[in-house]
Amino acid sequence: QKTPVPFFADLRTAVRGVLESTTVDDARDVYAAIRRAAPGGLGRAAAHDVADEPTITLVDEMRLAADRDGIAREYATAFELTFGTGAPALDRARRAGLSWDDAIVETFLILLAASPDTHVARRGGAELAAAISKQARGALASGGVGSASGRRAIEGMDRRMRDSRHTANPGTTADLTAAAIFVVLLGGG
Repeated sequence: QKTPVPFFADLRTAVRGVLESTTVDDARDVYAAIRRAAPGGLGRAAAHDVADEPTITLVDEMRLAADRDGIAREYATAFELTFGTGAPALDRARRAGLSWDDAIVETFLILLAASPDTHVARRGGAELAAAISKQARGALASGGVGSASGRRAIEGMDRRMRDSRHTANPGTTADLTAAAIFVVLLGGG
């Protein structure tokens, strides 16, 4: 069956409208929430750092951080990966008969294969992030969750990503996957 692209497109248009209407107060509230959550690996930016007081709208702040942060890039692009890759992949996987668990793992792999995880890049370096994306592409090429060889590739990838410092933890991709789940559920998936 065909992906309900009109719903995804309509929702993305609405999200874009909300993002374009953000204010400096919105940026202030989001920065406060980020500081309170205290996510690991953020680092510091020379200007417009989340630890500072914002002076421009939330979406403008996110545009400035888009080159180094995948979540900021989603805000800056009206959630391009979420709506253009993640939600359609999850919707296709569910329509193909995959369980929610398998469909989510497959979607995670597709998103990770599409773009190196910026959380990994900040914590472990760009080379590690690229290597993990390459592993995701390899797992998908081996059949992903739909084959024994794909599942073995996924298990091996999972073992290689675990370390005591969590430098290889693709947290940005996890967030993008959660966003894709939300969009699909909103669409009745």
